[in-house]
Amino acid sequence: MIQNLKRLQRGAAIALLTTFATMGLGTSNASAGATEMTYLLPAPAGVIAFAPLMLAQNKGYYEDEGLKVNFVTVKGGADVGKQLGAGNAELGGALGDTPIILRQNDIPVKGVALLGGGALHQMMMRKDANINAPADLKDKSITVMSYQDTSFYATLAVLAQAGLTRADADIQAAGPVGIWQLVASGKAQGMIGAPENGAMVEAEGIPMTWQSTGEYFPGMAQAVLASEEMIAKNPALVQKFVNATLKAFKEVRDNPTQAAKEYVSFMPSYKGREAFVEKVLTYYANNVYADQETVGRFDPQRVSSLQDFYLDQEIIRNRIDLNNLFTNEFVQNAGQ
Repeated sequence: MIQNLKRLQRGAAIALLTTFATMGLGTSNASAGATEMTYLLPAPAGVIAFAPLMLAQNKGYYEDEGLKVNFVTVKGGADVGKQLGAGNAELGGALGDTPIILRQNDIPVKGVALLGGGALHQMMMRKDANINAPADLKDKSITVMSYQDTSFYATLAVLAQAGLTRADADIQAAGPVGIWQLVASGKAQGMIGAPENGAMVEAEGIPMTWQSTGEYFPGMAQAVLASEEMIAKNPALVQKFVNATLKAFKEVRDNPTQAAKEYVSFMPSYKGREAFVEKVLTYYANNVYADQETVGRFDPQRVSSLQDFYLDQEIIRNRIDLNNLFTNEFVQNAGQ
């Protein structure tokens, strides 16, 4: 694993060091003897969706668990899973449904903690487009992150609620910036993406309507992923990371206003945008992080329903045993 990790980190080393330097994500304060590990992010560390992780890092929660965590950005959640399956890092983040797709290609990863009971993706439309229901999406331009991203699958699910298909709307894969910029400029009527994307459009003075895709599609929140090998060979490391992450996650969920202040203090790029960060984290707390009876727990029924949708849409070929998609053992042992 060490050789593979070095190869992975070599390509990301400059970006990683730049990220730490600009955001203050120092990892040199970990006590001597701490276990060093790599956590793969599907997008840059400065994305607000990763606030629980950044808070856990900067408030010393990982260090308290005896971990020295290095965050490395790769190309999306699917790449996170592939790298974990290849043994190139210990843990990583992606949406909770990512193992459903990766297991079809024999990539042995599963979720070990789910950060919220709601869907990450939101249906965010320009108010002047008068889109109030799935049927209103016919002949409209909608942006998503990419055609391989769950935002695209969620869009298909929303359209299906009105008997519509991909051919009935102009779905544009716009990337992390274009997804909201096309909406702000009026080149698209709306998007299906993460909450911060909608907040970016509103920051440009464009009124938006918001609706969780969870009303139409059993999509999931972000999750911590691990390979089968990591779970079997080093469950203590997985447990420690889950403990620290859930501690910070609960702080954001329970008091997003305070969490926003702390987050901005660690992230210089958001200085002067405290109100924006608070707005986004409050939305996460109320609409994505809520509705979990046990913090971090996967709901087997939701995972099963989501897998049914992927089968119906022919996104996957075969049903996978739920035990191969997630485990709640680390959440149950997190001392909540």
